[in-house]
Amino acid sequence: MERTFIIIKPDAVQRGLTGEIIRRFEQRGLRIAGLKFMQVERVLAEAHYAVHKERPFYKSLVEYIISGPVVAMVLEGTNAVAAARNTIGATNPADATAGSIRGDLGLEIGRNLVHGSDSVENGEKEIALWFKPQELVSSWERSTDPWIFERR
Repeated sequence: MERTFIIIKPDAVQRGLTGEIIRRFEQRGLRIAGLKFMQVERVLAEAHYAVHKERPFYKSLVEYIISGPVVAMVLEGTNAVAAARNTIGATNPADATAGSIRGDLGLEIGRNLVHGSDSVENGEKEIALWFKPQELVSSWERSTDPWIFERR
Protein backbone atom coordinates (compact mmCIF):
# COMPACT_ATOMS: atom_id res chain seq x y z
CA MET A 1 0.00 0.00 0.00
CA GLU A 2 1.62 3.26 -1.14
CA ARG A 3 1.38 6.43 0.95
CA THR A 4 1.39 10.11 0.02
CA PHE A 5 1.37 13.39 1.92
CA ILE A 6 -1.21 16.14 1.35
CA ILE A 7 -1.59 19.66 2.72
CA ILE A 8 -4.91 21.44 2.40
CA LYS A 9 -3.46 24.94 2.26
CA PRO A 10 -4.64 28.11 4.04
CA ASP A 11 -6.62 29.38 1.03
CA ALA A 12 -8.70 26.19 0.92
CA VAL A 13 -9.26 26.20 4.69
CA GLN A 14 -10.30 29.87 4.63
CA ARG A 15 -12.69 29.24 1.74
CA GLY A 16 -14.39 26.36 3.58
CA LEU A 17 -13.22 23.73 1.06
CA THR A 18 -11.62 21.30 3.52
CA GLY A 19 -14.51 18.83 3.52
CA GLU A 20 -14.91 18.96 -0.27
CA ILE A 21 -11.20 18.28 -0.80
CA ILE A 22 -11.12 15.36 1.65
CA ARG A 23 -14.31 14.00 0.04
CA ARG A 24 -12.65 13.96 -3.38
CA PHE A 25 -9.69 11.94 -2.13
CA GLU A 26 -11.93 9.48 -0.28
CA GLN A 27 -14.30 9.23 -3.24
CA ARG A 28 -11.29 8.37 -5.40
CA GLY A 29 -10.71 5.41 -3.08
CA LEU A 30 -7.73 6.69 -1.09
CA ARG A 31 -7.78 5.84 2.60
CA ILE A 32 -6.83 8.30 5.37
CA ALA A 33 -3.92 7.09 7.51
CA GLY A 34 -3.28 10.39 9.30
CA LEU A 35 -5.05 13.73 9.60
CA LYS A 36 -4.50 16.89 11.62
CA PHE A 37 -5.69 20.48 11.62
CA MET A 38 -2.82 22.75 12.58
CA GLN A 39 -1.08 26.08 12.45
CA VAL A 40 2.30 25.51 10.76
CA GLU A 41 5.36 26.69 12.69
CA ARG A 42 7.98 28.62 10.68
CA VAL A 43 10.68 25.99 11.33
CA LEU A 44 8.45 23.26 9.86
CA ALA A 45 7.55 25.42 6.86
CA GLU A 46 11.22 26.17 6.19
CA ALA A 47 12.11 22.48 6.42
CA HIS A 48 9.23 21.50 4.13
CA TYR A 49 10.20 24.04 1.46
CA ALA A 50 14.00 23.66 1.93
CA VAL A 51 14.35 22.31 -1.62
CA HIS A 52 13.28 25.77 -2.87
CA LYS A 53 15.53 27.77 -0.52
CA GLU A 54 17.60 29.34 -3.32
CA ARG A 55 14.59 30.25 -5.44
CA PRO A 56 13.10 33.75 -5.40
CA PHE A 57 9.67 32.51 -4.28
CA TYR A 58 10.94 30.58 -1.21
CA LYS A 59 10.15 33.33 1.29
CA SER A 60 6.64 33.82 -0.03
CA LEU A 61 5.98 30.04 0.14
CA VAL A 62 7.00 29.97 3.79
CA GLU A 63 5.01 33.12 4.65
CA TYR A 64 1.95 31.77 2.89
CA ILE A 65 1.88 28.32 4.51
CA ILE A 66 2.21 29.85 8.00
CA SER A 67 -0.44 32.52 7.29
CA GLY A 68 -3.38 30.41 8.45
CA PRO A 69 -4.35 26.92 9.55
CA VAL A 70 -3.87 23.92 7.27
CA VAL A 71 -4.95 20.30 7.23
CA ALA A 72 -2.05 17.84 6.96
CA MET A 73 -3.00 14.40 5.75
CA VAL A 74 -1.49 11.03 4.90
CA LEU A 75 -3.38 9.03 2.31
CA GLU A 76 -2.77 5.46 1.25
CA GLY A 77 -3.82 3.23 -1.59
CA THR A 78 -2.66 1.65 -4.82
CA ASN A 79 -0.49 4.19 -6.68
CA ALA A 80 -1.48 6.76 -4.05
CA VAL A 81 0.98 9.44 -5.24
CA ALA A 82 -0.22 9.38 -8.85
CA ALA A 83 -3.88 9.04 -7.84
CA ALA A 84 -3.66 12.00 -5.47
CA ARG A 85 -1.78 14.18 -7.98
CA ASN A 86 -4.35 13.44 -10.69
CA THR A 87 -7.12 14.29 -8.24
CA ILE A 88 -5.36 17.56 -7.33
CA GLY A 89 -4.64 18.66 -10.93
CA ALA A 90 -1.84 20.71 -12.49
CA THR A 91 0.09 23.17 -10.29
CA ASN A 92 -1.36 26.12 -12.19
CA PRO A 93 -5.16 25.95 -11.88
CA ALA A 94 -5.45 27.53 -15.36
CA ASP A 95 -3.82 24.36 -16.74
CA ALA A 96 -5.67 21.89 -14.49
CA THR A 97 -8.32 19.69 -16.04
CA ALA A 98 -11.98 20.04 -15.16
CA GLY A 99 -12.90 17.54 -12.47
CA SER A 100 -9.63 18.04 -10.57
CA ILE A 101 -9.53 20.01 -7.32
CA ARG A 102 -7.52 22.84 -8.84
CA GLY A 103 -9.40 22.73 -12.14
CA ASP A 104 -12.76 23.09 -10.42
CA LEU A 105 -11.92 25.27 -7.44
CA GLY A 106 -8.74 27.25 -8.16
CA LEU A 107 -7.80 30.30 -10.23
CA GLU A 108 -4.23 31.33 -9.38
CA ILE A 109 -0.97 29.42 -9.00
CA GLY A 110 -0.19 31.15 -5.70
CA ARG A 111 -3.55 30.06 -4.29
CA ASN A 112 -3.73 26.52 -5.61
CA LEU A 113 -5.44 24.97 -2.57
CA VAL A 114 -3.48 21.74 -2.08
CA HIS A 115 0.04 20.33 -1.88
CA GLY A 116 0.65 16.69 -2.78
CA SER A 117 3.88 14.69 -2.73
CA ASP A 118 5.47 14.35 -6.16
CA SER A 119 7.03 10.91 -5.55
CA VAL A 120 6.90 8.00 -3.14
CA GLU A 121 10.33 8.98 -1.79
CA ASN A 122 9.35 12.60 -1.18
CA GLY A 123 6.08 11.43 0.31
CA GLU A 124 7.96 9.34 2.86
CA LYS A 125 10.20 12.31 3.74
CA GLU A 126 7.26 14.68 4.05
CA ILE A 127 5.23 12.23 6.15
CA ALA A 128 8.19 11.82 8.52
CA LEU A 129 8.57 15.61 8.75
CA TRP A 130 4.91 16.32 9.52
CA PHE A 131 3.77 13.21 11.46
CA LYS A 132 5.12 11.16 14.34
CA PRO A 133 4.76 7.40 13.73
CA GLN A 134 2.18 7.12 16.52
CA GLU A 135 -0.01 9.69 14.75
CA LEU A 136 -0.56 7.33 11.82
CA VAL A 137 -3.06 4.49 11.70
CA SER A 138 -1.47 1.63 9.83
CA SER A 139 -3.72 -1.35 10.30
CA TRP A 140 -7.29 -0.52 9.50
CA GLU A 141 -9.49 -1.60 6.67
CA ARG A 142 -12.75 -0.12 5.43
CA SER A 143 -15.59 -2.44 4.58
CA THR A 144 -15.39 -1.09 1.01
CA ASP A 145 -11.65 -1.83 0.56
CA PRO A 146 -12.21 -5.16 -1.26
CA TRP A 147 -14.33 -3.23 -3.79
CA ILE A 148 -11.55 -0.68 -4.33
CA PHE A 149 -8.29 -2.62 -4.02
CA GLU A 150 -7.49 -5.87 -5.81
CA ARG A 151 -5.85 -8.42 -3.53
CA ARG A 152 -2.54 -9.57 -4.98
